Amino acid sequence: MKKILFVSILTLFISISCQQKEDNISKKDAEIEAKVQDLLSQMTLEEKIAEMTQDAPANKRLGIPYMKYAEALHGVWLVLDYYGNTTVYPQAIAAASTWQPELVKKMASQTALEARALGVTHTYSPNLDVISGDPRYGRVEESYGEDPYLVSRMGVAFIQGLQGMGDERFDENHVIATAKHFIGYPENRRGINGGFSDMSERRLREVYLPPFEAAIKEAKVGAVMPGHQDYNGVPNHMNTWLLKDILRDELGFDGFIVSDNNDIARLGTMHFIAETRTESAILGLKAGVDMDLVIGKNEKLAAYNTKVLKDTITKNPKLEKYIDKATSRILKAKYQLGLFDAEPKKIDKKTVNAGRKEHQDFSYEMAKKAIILLKNDNNVLPLDLSKIKSLAVIGPNAHENRPKKGTYSLLGGYSGLPPFYVSALDGIKAKVGDKVKINYAKGCDLLSNSKAGFPKAIAAAKKSDAVILVIGGSRRTGGEGADRADLDLYGVQKQLVKAIHKTGKPVVAVLINGRPLSINYVAENIPSILETWYLGMRSGDAIADAIFGDVNPGGKLTVSFPRSVGQVPVTYLQRPDFIGSGKGQFRDADKSPLFPFGYGLSYTTFTYSKPTFKDAIINTDESTTVSVDVTNTGKRAGDEVVQMYVRDDYASVGRYNKMLKGFERISLKPGETKTVTFTLGFDELNVLNQDMKKVVEPGTFTISVGASSQESDLQKATLTVK
Repeated sequence: MKKILFVSILTLFISISCQQKEDNISKKDAEIEAKVQDLLSQMTLEEKIAEMTQDAPANKRLGIPYMKYAEALHGVWLVLDYYGNTTVYPQAIAAASTWQPELVKKMASQTALEARALGVTHTYSPNLDVISGDPRYGRVEESYGEDPYLVSRMGVAFIQGLQGMGDERFDENHVIATAKHFIGYPENRRGINGGFSDMSERRLREVYLPPFEAAIKEAKVGAVMPGHQDYNGVPNHMNTWLLKDILRDELGFDGFIVSDNNDIARLGTMHFIAETRTESAILGLKAGVDMDLVIGKNEKLAAYNTKVLKDTITKNPKLEKYIDKATSRILKAKYQLGLFDAEPKKIDKKTVNAGRKEHQDFSYEMAKKAIILLKNDNNVLPLDLSKIKSLAVIGPNAHENRPKKGTYSLLGGYSGLPPFYVSALDGIKAKVGDKVKINYAKGCDLLSNSKAGFPKAIAAAKKSDAVILVIGGSRRTGGEGADRADLDLYGVQKQLVKAIHKTGKPVVAVLINGRPLSINYVAENIPSILETWYLGMRSGDAIADAIFGDVNPGGKLTVSFPRSVGQVPVTYLQRPDFIGSGKGQFRDADKSPLFPFGYGLSYTTFTYSKPTFKDAIINTDESTTVSVDVTNTGKRAGDEVVQMYVRDDYASVGRYNKMLKGFERISLKPGETKTVTFTLGFDELNVLNQDMKKVVEPGTFTISVGASSQESDLQKATLTVK
């Protein structure tokens, strides 16, 4: 009886404490709202409009502070300002390849600290676009992958790390995140940046909306950025259905909306809907876009300024309510960030962040976790230092010198300038020391068809015991505005691979790139392949660790690799087709991807037991768990990413063959077994019915658990829902 009484009192105490915390938050919000309205009442129309641009200058008359912006995709990048000393972490596609959201969260929290040290409080990250299976699109590298659940988990982790949660949200160690690009940005017909997106509401809700919903409901993201493109003919920056009905009313977003660069004016200059910039501005305001982003402050591209808006608002005072709403949301953010109470930060650009060694070390730890082993025939990897006297390091991506301005091309887009960069060649040299002779030859340039460097590369290979061939792409061949019509290796890299392969030496291919490539020759002929994406400032150290076995690669692909550009779009998110009859195949090519979503090997091996349920039969309003035993059957310790996919076998609507609904990365010693358990409830089992409502329908569900999305890697069991 005493135990029951104690539990009851404890429960009541916790309930009261939680309620007090909620009341305190509500009280704080109410105080901020009152301050905002008081300040707004003192502002002139010109002062209100002045607030509605990025980097709006401080209003000295009313004491309104400056809110500085930057990019923060994989470290702080001050746009238009290139100086060193910011930590550059693995690019987003590489960060996601760790399949460890907690690493992304820590990266973001460190990024927030560096941002604050630079006076930055508003960042244009993360990118929550779900890649739709088209790697021609240059911005694949900025995304977390092709699956909405995976993008959601990584996105939530990033936002929570950057902004903080609870009492830490927007405190002196955190900044505002901006979820972008709302919505369906990669869904276009030609694989180009900013292409129009015609799609059903079903696809919008099943594939593209989940990451934004999670960002708002779980991470409470402070800002959202629409995409450049239109949605079914209506530009996103004037789309009231998207920005008000869905984003604000349905999802409950209460932050501010910032345009993508120049996109309010582009309602006239790109979409040809508005005939004047004033008309563009009014369309954006009415749809709910609060801030006009015009990088470089080119007045000819700006829409939210007094020259464009003042006369129109003065003549039609009813429109001022839109100005008031936008300005109040921006002022609210400044109050939340504590900017009204803070002294302007003086930045010493020579020394800022120079002491962030712990951040640089963590970038290295992330890089080691991100590396993916795509192939390892005859266990060529890891190389045994005791058996190698000479090693050839060849390829256009093997080394990069410090740039005079801008940033390194092998760090990926939206990258700051780190105090140093470790190339693959640097990392390998540091690893082997004087134990192994390194024979380096570039072989060719990425963007050249010259084979003048081939003889030197072939000679280097012939006089070495093994070859590390570092190939792929760079910021010059991929990223925003660098879309492609061809997915083969750039330039003469493929010919270089063939020439080195003909030497008969053991070859390890190391890919440094930002998008999946159709590397068929490499996959068929080179025994070992490492996909490293862009691993950040400590790239070479992590690559060397993987090559020589100090790290056992445990990353997994978050995007599928196509066999050719004609196979695009290629993604595991497929609906049923004619595969069973043979009519759903390409007549002259394999339909399967070269490497599938979720794929990645190890220097050890793993086996999976058959999945078992806590309850194999549940009601529609109940939940259960599914468990699987994973055993390391090899001789090395290693990591495995256990993935769970769900399919509603017979539903009232069409759906994807399977969808990722759970994952966990585990570490196992040789011979060790671990049990991994996933929840199966409403979030995992629901389907979007014909009325666009999420429901769990009675019937059977195929639950697949395994090492990747390909059928041969999955163990299956059937769950029954009554």
